[in-house]
Amino acid sequence: MSSPASNVDPKTAELWDKGHYQYDVIATRTLGYFMYLLSDGMLFATLFAAYGVLSYQHSYFGGPTPADFVKPWYTFVQTMALFLSVLAYGFGMNALKNKNKSGVISGLLAAFVLGVLFLMLDIHDMTHLASLGIGVATSGGMSAFIVLTQVHATHIFFGLIWILVMMAQVMTKGFTTDVVGRLLTLRMFWHLQAIIWVFVYVFVYLWGYMS
Repeated sequence: MSSPASNVDPKTAELWDKGHYQYDVIATRTLGYFMYLLSDGMLFATLFAAYGVLSYQHSYFGGPTPADFVKPWYTFVQTMALFLSVLAYGFGMNALKNKNKSGVISGLLAAFVLGVLFLMLDIHDMTHLASLGIGVATSGGMSAFIVLTQVHATHIFFGLIWILVMMAQVMTKGFTTDVVGRLLTLRMFWHLQAIIWVFVYVFVYLWGYMS
């Protein structure tokens, strides 16, 4: 017995589905935001390349280098604060799957508090450098160091504002398509900051300390 497929007349078969279906709004926006994150990654790649060029001894002109002021334990605390913030956000997204509004709010709040801790440690670190008279005008090496770390800190700052906005939207609007899409794109942004910080911690702070 022939299969049904063998009885299809190629002259009359409909090869294309001409129906119009609603596209996935969240998936489309997530893909678009992913493309933006790629461009953000290129920005940080440029900053890392500049730091790599300017991180040698001659670029500091006999002035202070990261080895003179970097404290590995201090930046390790920053690392744990940011990683735990990302973990808390992940718990919030797990609550989102179960449509648990209080769980999402709790995860966002914990992520926000830990993110603020990370940022306050960074501000304290930069204030300490300023008290020592170290700034972007000190040398090329210090300029690359400060610009790279503070561009990342600026991303954290705007990410914290975004978290506050999403907490307000979850409480007032609930889990609408727009809110869920924004929560997912914020998750991508927040994870990217943790990934970039790994490179900052290893290649800027630890490498600078050991150099």
